[in-house]
Amino acid sequence: MGFEKQNLDIVLVPSGLLVMFGYHLYLLYRCLYRPHTTVIGFENNDRKAWVERIMKIDKKDVGTALAVIQSNTTAATFLCSVSLTMSSLIGAWLGSSSERIFRSELIYGDTRPSTMSIKYICLLTCFLLAFASFVQSARHFVHANFLISTPETDIPFEYVEIAVIRGSNFWSLGLRSLYFALNMLLWFFGPIPMFVSSLLMVILLHVLDTNSRPLHKHKELQRARERRSEVARTDQVVNGRKPLVEA
Repeated sequence: MGFEKQNLDIVLVPSGLLVMFGYHLYLLYRCLYRPHTTVIGFENNDRKAWVERIMKIDKKDVGTALAVIQSNTTAATFLCSVSLTMSSLIGAWLGSSSERIFRSELIYGDTRPSTMSIKYICLLTCFLLAFASFVQSARHFVHANFLISTPETDIPFEYVEIAVIRGSNFWSLGLRSLYFALNMLLWFFGPIPMFVSSLLMVILLHVLDTNSRPLHKHKELQRARERRSEVARTDQVVNGRKPLVEA
């Protein structure tokens, strides 16, 4: 019994997904424990310094900051609309009675109706995940907009920092979902294009995600970290002496 072309989907598609998931797990590890080696960590470091500077200027001069936040919100909203539109088209396509599309003899792989349905569902899942990520990104950017524009407030800049960083992280997650959607789209042309695109995409993303420049030590950000460290040490000393006082 020879190796049939339907078996290529069983071997190459999981292998391609394993390569993509493995790389992103490795990227997640670097972002959590070695952020200075990633572009995401490099950009987040600059965002933290930007937020701290913005929160120290007069509220009458925050127009530039609000314009920056608004541009990010607009971009997230646009990609959210694109993802939702693609999801709707795929849903309508999946519910249609046409089954001859992408079932050409030129496609070297499994073209059975059940496999085609799995392809549609995987592609739809990627676009729905991208839609949800961009919605959350826009939500956090809007929240940061509210915090920055609040007049005469004593809101700690860490609150704005968290909102901006989370918005950026959800933005990155939405883009990664679109990258996965591209691989799922190429799967319609066969498992070989899908596997090759997975390898090429991982190589390209590794180059784009790697940062070789040292993180810039912003003065204000470094002072804030020193203040937080000093407060933490003070709290530890106070908590350590508390039992002696009570005794």
